[in-house]
Amino acid sequence: MPAFSLDPSQTAWCAELRALAAERLRPLAEKGEPGHVNRPLVAELGRLGLLKRPFTSGAFDLCLMRESLAYACTEAETALALQGLGAHPVHAYGTPAQRERWLPRVAEGSAVAAFALSEPGAGSDAAALELRAERDPAAQTQPPVAEPDGPARWRLTGEKCWISNAPEADFYTVFARTTPDAGARGVTAFLVPADRPGLTGTGLDMLSPHPIGTLAFDAVPVTADDMLGEADRGFRVAMGTLNLFRPSVGAFAVGMAQAALDATLAHTAEREAFGGKLRDLQTVAHQVAEMALRTEAARLMVYAAATAYDEKAPDVPGRAAMAKLLATETAQYVVDAAVQLHGARALRHGHLLEHLYREVRAPRIYEGASEVQRGIIAKELYATMEAGQ
Repeated sequence: MPAFSLDPSQTAWCAELRALAAERLRPLAEKGEPGHVNRPLVAELGRLGLLKRPFTSGAFDLCLMRESLAYACTEAETALALQGLGAHPVHAYGTPAQRERWLPRVAEGSAVAAFALSEPGAGSDAAALELRAERDPAAQTQPPVAEPDGPARWRLTGEKCWISNAPEADFYTVFARTTPDAGARGVTAFLVPADRPGLTGTGLDMLSPHPIGTLAFDAVPVTADDMLGEADRGFRVAMGTLNLFRPSVGAFAVGMAQAALDATLAHTAEREAFGGKLRDLQTVAHQVAEMALRTEAARLMVYAAATAYDEKAPDVPGRAAMAKLLATETAQYVVDAAVQLHGARALRHGHLLEHLYREVRAPRIYEGASEVQRGIIAKELYATMEAGQ
């Protein structure tokens, strides 16, 4: 699949997604309560068949979805992305029983998923996480049991922080330390339903339309049947998920940048200033050209990274990091420039650019801050160089 162009069916699908987002999803998003899961919006995404696409399509299609939805309704895009992020480990690493129980509910929008990796002291440095999975002494002398309410093999104790959809999700993909002092090698992934005893959560007052909160684990019981993948190999689950979703975070950013660019084109073509249209001022025209140039460059890098993922290329981590870094930094630049060219009107509550100005900041931090992406890129470059020597 060429990474630099879309075929007619893909172009038509993107247009359809934009129309659905504007006509059916945005009205539901506007009725949502900031800081809480918008379950009617999630359910509508399910009815439209969009929530199952992250599990049945490749990274390229995921990027097209996120870019198209973000253009017309960032809340719908984020709701879809969080469902995918929280449930992808179940799809990719879960047992048949885990998949059968949760994935149909995620796809129909009746169960809300969350990805619980970050901690108060382990955000960008995800390998430093401290949530403890300790062997339950009562289960040491007994074989593992299949029922979740039987003797637990582990008890989870500690805290997660900055978790999207917490504390309102129905289940969490949780990463816990099963081997002390082992860095990334001693982490295990668990699927933890929200109603497990000892699991509580608190919402945080954040600049975000969806809930973000903390999770407290007070000896929360989990068994072998709750594991996602292998013991002490949970970091692989986390990075495999992030390698898929990082390019699509870039697609989300590209969608916002394109919306800001199109709004700026319309505004500068109509706005009278200094005896003519704003577009006639060379400074303005050059600024708009720069916005368009950077948006298209980011889009192409996102498409290339997604194509590399779908083709199982060896350089996916570096490409994914580049795509997320360039696209999110570009979106910040384009939205800021759009606000500047619109002037004070863009800062009024309810204006598209006021909304985008708030939305565009967080993607430069979550799923690996820009500084982390630069570190990944450099690490991959040196590893490639050394492998060729």
